[in-house]
Amino acid sequence: MRTIVCFGDSNTHGYDSRTGGRFDRETRWPGHLAKLLGEGYSVIEEGLSGRTTVFEDPLYEGLSGISCIHPILMSHEPVDLFILMLGTNDVKSRFCATAENIARGLERLLRKLQSCKEAFCGGEAEILVIAPPPIDKRYEKSAVAGEMGELCAEKSRELAPLFERTAKLCGADFLDAGTIPGVEMYPYDYMHLSPDAHRALAGELAKRILTRYNDSGVRPLS
Repeated sequence: MRTIVCFGDSNTHGYDSRTGGRFDRETRWPGHLAKLLGEGYSVIEEGLSGRTTVFEDPLYEGLSGISCIHPILMSHEPVDLFILMLGTNDVKSRFCATAENIARGLERLLRKLQSCKEAFCGGEAEILVIAPPPIDKRYEKSAVAGEMGELCAEKSRELAPLFERTAKLCGADFLDAGTIPGVEMYPYDYMHLSPDAHRALAGELAKRILTRYNDSGVRPLS
């Protein structure tokens, strides 16, 4: 049984911006991924709405990824693959962070993961960094505009190349979710994944993971 931890924010937790609730397990991308991979894999969801890479939110507690990543990692050891998709919340105007600052926060997080060698199978960290799809500028006319602040869409579009550079620097794999066909933002706030986007992301991840472990192919969803 291979253990895969999916660490992220509301787009891993499965926030449904149409209802304000949460997509069910069958809709969320980690749930799709578990189905596609089959019985030989344990896919663990570790998503939290509002989570950042390293920034402490002055309005809500417990949202800094770097402050909780070690106990989360150790609670699921031994881990074969750690999938990390963060960055969307880091662009909030209240953090006053540039895209470059956010990438440096990602580097700190990756270095922290790599220092926990005892949690990974074989003693070496296997990490996949996913750059989240950028926020659509139409979010400015949605209910979340006041929460995010100005210029968040523009800043989020700068993240993917910086995250790719950071992943390479740290020896992690990289995937730009914004380039996956079918990955789109739900047209209720333009910053959370639609159900189709969850499915598309899971499909791309399944292909990569099965190739990594030389498995036979993606299972059909029933």
